[in-house]
Amino acid sequence: MKFENKYTKIYCPLCDREIPLDVPKSLHHLIPKSKGGKGGPTVLLHHICHKQIHLLFKENELAKNLNNIEDLKSHPKLEKFINWVKKRPPEFISRTYKLNKNRNNY
Repeated sequence: MKFENKYTKIYCPLCDREIPLDVPKSLHHLIPKSKGGKGGPTVLLHHICHKQIHLLFKENELAKNLNNIEDLKSHPKLEKFINWVKKRPPEFISRTYKLNKNRNNY
């Protein structure tokens, strides 16, 4: 699947940083496939941003309450991550973000 060419700049709608060609990226289904979102709207995100969404939220919550970028960006759990990752360069890769260790500690 081709997302961009060398002349097009793509930006992650979650963190608003550029997604360079050589950086891991993934499609996020705004409604999880397991909750009826197969074939539905998707957004291209940095892989680290996509991983963070699924580390913090269960699929039911994503489907019911967080099925658009605006709601995801404004959620307090993700605001902390977004503020942290925005300070990193677009090609930044990390295994996990430290605040995600326990979904229930917020």
